Amino acid sequence: MLSEKSTVTVRATLPAVGAAIGTITERFYERLFADRPALLRDLFNRGNQAAGLQKQALAGSIAAFATHLVDHPEERPDVMLNRIAHKHASLGVTADQYEIVHRHLFAAIAEVLGEAVTAVVAAAWDEVYWLMANALIDIEARLYAEQGVLAGDVWREWTVAGRTEETASCATFRLRPADGAPAPASKPGQYVSVQVELPDGARQIRQYSLTSAPGGELRSITVKRVQGDPDGEVSGHLHAHLREGDRLRVSAPYGDLVLDADGSPLLLASAGIGCTPMVAMLGQLAADGHRAPVTVVHADRSPAEHALRDDHAALTAQLPDSTAHFWYEDPEPGHPADRTGLVDLTRLPVAPGTRAYLCGPLPFMRAVRTQLLAKGVRAADVHYEVFGPDLWLAQD
Repeated sequence: MLSEKSTVTVRATLPAVGAAIGTITERFYERLFADRPALLRDLFNRGNQAAGLQKQALAGSIAAFATHLVDHPEERPDVMLNRIAHKHASLGVTADQYEIVHRHLFAAIAEVLGEAVTAVVAAAWDEVYWLMANALIDIEARLYAEQGVLAGDVWREWTVAGRTEETASCATFRLRPADGAPAPASKPGQYVSVQVELPDGARQIRQYSLTSAPGGELRSITVKRVQGDPDGEVSGHLHAHLREGDRLRVSAPYGDLVLDADGSPLLLASAGIGCTPMVAMLGQLAADGHRAPVTVVHADRSPAEHALRDDHAALTAQLPDSTAHFWYEDPEPGHPADRTGLVDLTRLPVAPGTRAYLCGPLPFMRAVRTQLLAKGVRAADVHYEVFGPDLWLAQD
């Protein structure tokens, strides 16, 4: 891992770099997009860039990786690296792009920190960068090989086989490969990237969880139309224009939040559109005849806004030892009072050895994780998925 000499330097300079990392990443993206405008147009989420979310995620991951290197020199933070690598693979990131990132990131560091970046300091942080970059390159190469594709060549044309309006703001699209070849293998909980051409010519990419259990010729994604300031570019485009018979450019499936049904009790907790990977997991458990305990927890604004609500409940009911607990901020008449408002696991029994899977807004997942830890669930047994930039580390 990090050399002894560089460890001393990174430990000494980490406070200064950490304090400036937000400014550094902001300057990095300014340089990168000035040099390669196509990356902002066709690869990076323009909404996340405008809101500063990608900058926060990058800053958090760099600081977390460097801190881990100096605090735990004998081990590599593979959980964090795998999460990033899966996202990169779904976007078709290639090894040569790490050279471009390196050039602009280190120019940004020099600009922001000035004379503090001596030759020794630059060499130490260069080592940090390439330890992280080469680890990601190796993991991404393995992920491409597992899907049987060349590095970065993850895209295929799919045909929309059907569309269902789930709620006023959510639609499910059923897809099949346009070339008639078998759909690529996937694992319950994984996502695909979808690339669409927008009116200004940009080819923007977003990730959507597969809601269908693996197997069969069809795959399904459920897309929530993002409304706000700004509205979601890709989700709005899909809702407005995608109909049965249309073509869609879709990546191979990736994602490290995958179901491990080894006989341990399971807890699947979601909020809002975070139910999508959980429905896929429930579909797989039902297909496999899973018999171990399963607890399903979901939070939403109202039953009418609970996408895939019928599937969520029906698949849970197919499992012999399972319970579903739905919390709504604005429930229907007769809904249990203790299931109104925010999720509260106080009265919910959680079996020893439970493995938990979480997906939803970050505050929801943090609250549920805290409650699960208080109930004795091991931190290592709580797994999560974040839609968009992973800000968990950035806010620790």
